[in-house]
Amino acid sequence: MLRRERLAQERTLKDVADEARISMPYLSEVERGRKEASSEVLAAAAQALGLGLGDLLSLAQRELTRRHTTRRAPAAPYDGLCLVA
Repeated sequence: MLRRERLAQERTLKDVADEARISMPYLSEVERGRKEASSEVLAAAAQALGLGLGDLLSLAQRELTRRHTTRRAPAAPYDGLCLVA
């Protein structure tokens, strides 16, 4: 969500990292999901993007919900047939 919001605002990684007082490599790792960030780091990054931590978490929740509902394939009705390999 951080990367998506940063790119939507047409801001550089360096710009957001500097404003949030986070190292650029660390913010990059967080954006790519390679590092877990503390709530303080997330709040600082969100604030640098003009968001509150709650706003950022709400965006993430909506995205996860959207992905979950679009990935689910409709279940086929049970027709009594079972195939075993």
